[in-house]
Amino acid sequence: MRRRQVRRSVGIGLRREFLADVLHETPAVGFWEVAPENWIPRGNEAQRELAEIRERYPLTTHGLSLSIGSPDPLDEPFVLAIKDFLNRYKIDLYSEHLSYCSAQGHLYDLLPIPFTEEAANYVAERVRRVQELLERPLILENVSYYAAPGQQIRELEFICQVLDQADCKLLLDVNNVYVNSVNHSYDPYEFIRQLPSERIAYGHIAGHFDEAPDLLIDTHGTDVKPEVWKLLEFAYQQHGVFPTLLERDFNIPPLAELCRQAQQISALQDAADA
Repeated sequence: MRRRQVRRSVGIGLRREFLADVLHETPAVGFWEVAPENWIPRGNEAQRELAEIRERYPLTTHGLSLSIGSPDPLDEPFVLAIKDFLNRYKIDLYSEHLSYCSAQGHLYDLLPIPFTEEAANYVAERVRRVQELLERPLILENVSYYAAPGQQIRELEFICQVLDQADCKLLLDVNNVYVNSVNHSYDPYEFIRQLPSERIAYGHIAGHFDEAPDLLIDTHGTDVKPEVWKLLEFAYQQHGVFPTLLERDFNIPPLAELCRQAQQISALQDAADA
């Protein structure tokens, strides 16, 4: 069993639906995650609110439009705008999706990069450039996908090659591993076991929709399923405890309910420490 330095922390994605509750109640949350694209264009009032939250809590960021695998040239002015945002709010962690969402225009979806060595080399080169501009490591999330066009190597090999060649970090989305394991018929426990422990910066956990016995849809719109909780428990046992965030993007319940669900993450971290 590979062990890492234990880092116990539980976060929740910051949503406008309960922003006032966060400002007025200061709930017991380890950290909040924000999408920079949702805050950069907003005005002074929003910036003041986020600055106030940053004074009370650590923040992480999870981007939406870097499009690291796109055939289009890297949008360096956008990366520099992200850097300014991170510096303004003193945020160390910037994560994005190991996918792409643009090709001669924005596609408004996260599409799978072909699992090939050529694509891994291409993505790693772009990641290195992003890290040069940001002066921070880039953290890449393993994504859910529903087709694998042009696949030549396994998803796990592709991810590990990108991480190694770019010398970047991994955002381990446990729900995405489970969804992909059902949709593409592989063992999620073996997948997680073979991930490099030293690359895992933090994790995500979320709910999904059962479209069919062999088709799960990553929605972030329901409670976390029991089988995903078990997989997170295994990830802690295998790699040591890492900061983990509860994602909920649709059908968002009251903040108190989200905090109650987040306590399940904390309980698993306690058990893994024990």
